[in-house]
Amino acid sequence: MNMKHKIQQLSKEFHKEVIALRHHLHANPELSYEEVKTGNFIAAQLKAYGIEHKHGCAVNGVVGLIKGKNPGKKVIALRADMDALPILEANDVPYKSKNEGVMHACGHDVHSSSLLGTAKILNEVKDQFEGTIKLIFQPAEERFPGGASIMIKEGVLRNPDPVSILGQHVHPPLEVGKIGMKAGMYMASADELYLTVHGRGGHGALPQDCIDPVVITAHIITAIQQISSRQSDPTTPTVVSFGKMIANGATNVIPNKVYLEGTFRTMDEKWRAEAHEQMTKMITMIAESMGGRAEFQIKKGYPFLINNEEMTHKARQFAIDYLGAENVVDLPIRMTAEDFAYYSHEIPGVFYRLGTGNVAKGITSPVHTTTFDIDEDALQLSTGLMAWMAINELNA
Repeated sequence: MNMKHKIQQLSKEFHKEVIALRHHLHANPELSYEEVKTGNFIAAQLKAYGIEHKHGCAVNGVVGLIKGKNPGKKVIALRADMDALPILEANDVPYKSKNEGVMHACGHDVHSSSLLGTAKILNEVKDQFEGTIKLIFQPAEERFPGGASIMIKEGVLRNPDPVSILGQHVHPPLEVGKIGMKAGMYMASADELYLTVHGRGGHGALPQDCIDPVVITAHIITAIQQISSRQSDPTTPTVVSFGKMIANGATNVIPNKVYLEGTFRTMDEKWRAEAHEQMTKMITMIAESMGGRAEFQIKKGYPFLINNEEMTHKARQFAIDYLGAENVVDLPIRMTAEDFAYYSHEIPGVFYRLGTGNVAKGITSPVHTTTFDIDEDALQLSTGLMAWMAINELNA
């Protein structure tokens, strides 16, 4: 039996077990930086599989090693994230979240259970490949500064040093049985914007006695869109959005201040730094020119995610060999963000999408929603494909 057929057989054999792992993780979600039980569970599974591992990188992270023949020949890494979101689950399923107000609504339960399944497959065939595979179970993808940045600082890409890394993410718009890839720039950097506009409140019928921070804020929100529409190169994707605004006045009360929160995203680090300066200058000058004052903070987040061109082309061919060309689709650029980006700036990486949707079964809810779920047939593909791609990447 050749390697591909062996992996396909093992992924089918382990499918029910991986579903059970996913159900356990889904029913017991933990927020970013709080994944204590999740880390313990993953470490226990690796121990049961007989896989060498360490627990505690970035507090709750787990790192495993699967050593094939000649383990020092080449090292690659596979990554999954572990944390959940502060969302109240609305699904009526046996594995519904037991932790009210916390839900695996972004599929990290899928990622972790899949990597456990992949690890079990790879461990079964480790005498048939050369090199070492590092397993990275990462906490805190959903919250700045991102668990990836912490794990990297704590040496997850050292001793042994992987030369490349693979990661996958659920994608409900893509039908189960398919995956998607995008070489080069793929996902945006993400910065959080915090703005307080100070004025002088008073009676709404006497605006001449006030410095209206609501009007100042309106001018700022409108003007700041010039950052993306007029200041940036049209070929560089750029987004500025404010999603939260608190004025706390009334129909006849002008407040003393207005508070805003937003996001800035782009795909060029030089422009990102320039835009930070321009936003700060624009906001400060508008507020002062209208008699007010602005406090503006930019919380720098994840960098843009870049899929290594050469490695992505190879990975695409590995996927085609495993799934067939009709099941490997091209993806567009996304302005969402992922802390896998940190790895992609350290070593060549490929971050691809796993189809988890099924229109016929009514499984269509997007990630980050109360009704997100997956067609669990995806868990057979996710484990087998990653194992296949890992072995081929070792041999590349």
